[in-house]
Amino acid sequence: MEIVLFVLIGMIIAVVLYGIMIYNNLVRLKHGVSKAWSNIDILLKQRHDELPKLVETCKQYMKFEQETLEKVMLARAAVFKAREKGDVGAVGAAESELRIGLGNLFAVAENYPDLKANDSFLHLQSRITGLENTIADRREFYNESVNNSNVRIEQFPDVIIAGMFHFKSAELLEFSGAEKQDVNMGALFS
Repeated sequence: MEIVLFVLIGMIIAVVLYGIMIYNNLVRLKHGVSKAWSNIDILLKQRHDELPKLVETCKQYMKFEQETLEKVMLARAAVFKAREKGDVGAVGAAESELRIGLGNLFAVAENYPDLKANDSFLHLQSRITGLENTIADRREFYNESVNNSNVRIEQFPDVIIAGMFHFKSAELLEFSGAEKQDVNMGALFS
């Protein structure tokens, strides 16, 4: 009888320790997703701060391209609003519009040799392009963190602990298919 009691107590302790281990891993994954999002958010803010400088530089040269400049600034505002809300889906949609607008802006800039030779424009273009590349890298890391967390939350026996402690799935940061398409150069210059 004593041996059965010790075995039972040992099994209960093992189950509790295993549950604690699962819980701690889920917490680590949840905070990994938050950290990955924070890294993206910092870069989005940096780019947000650089875009008005780029638009102002372009305004001096691109007198007839106000619509292109306005689209960039409207998309910038939409990204900011979505970031402030913490709405990952809205950030993805707004980012798609902003990336299209920036692609169009840089393509239209090709038609203005004085602008392309301007040191301020070249610096801002390089800085924003660098931020875009870093955002893409961080987005990949964020989505991997989200995927790892979401898989663990749905796997057995983790799903039991996740349900007990109300762990929620995180949303992937996805950009629309339009963002991935090439810029229509003919439409820009017609």
